[in-house]
Amino acid sequence: MAKITLVDDDENIVASISMALESHGHTVKAYYDGASGLQALESDPPDLAILDVKMPRMDGMEVLRRLRQSTALPVIILTSKDEEIDEILGFNLGADDYIHKPFSQRLLIERVKAVLRRAGAAAEDEAQTPASAAAASARAIKRGKLTMDPERHDCLWEGKPVKLTVTEFLLLQALAQRPGFVKSRDNLMDAAYEDQVYVDDRTIDSHVKRMRKKFRQTDPNFDAIETLYGVGYRYRES
Repeated sequence: MAKITLVDDDENIVASISMALESHGHTVKAYYDGASGLQALESDPPDLAILDVKMPRMDGMEVLRRLRQSTALPVIILTSKDEEIDEILGFNLGADDYIHKPFSQRLLIERVKAVLRRAGAAAEDEAQTPASAAAASARAIKRGKLTMDPERHDCLWEGKPVKLTVTEFLLLQALAQRPGFVKSRDNLMDAAYEDQVYVDDRTIDSHVKRMRKKFRQTDPNFDAIETLYGVGYRYRES
């Protein structure tokens, strides 16, 4: 069961979401403005954050932007159905998923479950036996300048760390496992999302754009993720 921090200024939504999550065994802490939510997230990091976009004192996008300066904490954004720009901006800032308002409790639980499952794969306990450490090392991916360790959720480019969200990590892992082979957007969706969670092509494109930006902060000449227009993406090993 997970610790979840919910930040939303609508008391009815907070009550509804909290009840739904707690009925599935999760522990929920709620905050009603972005500034106090950010302070809580930084001082007592949960397993997952759910952020509304429009809030007093600091909006959800600014909270997300500041979080991504120091942590890959899984984040779900709550957006209004008529605010498509929120969805695009959220993914560009590093959100792991989004939910359109109004939404059903069932959809909320499935989205939370999917993000937590993806994060769980990246949150292995650091205590390992020599045998398990050797197995983890064998599962590490080395492709040219790129090194990925799925057990520790570590990503290095030329030995320098690149902080990826859990969704970004899974997408890059899917591409880097078979350099030169093209992955369609559907293939990448399957690699990063649960079967019951549907996302559109723009979601994958936004995650890839965000990944490229992060790598280019380390290496301005980064070009290992290639776009094949109308087809998908592939990893080019240099």
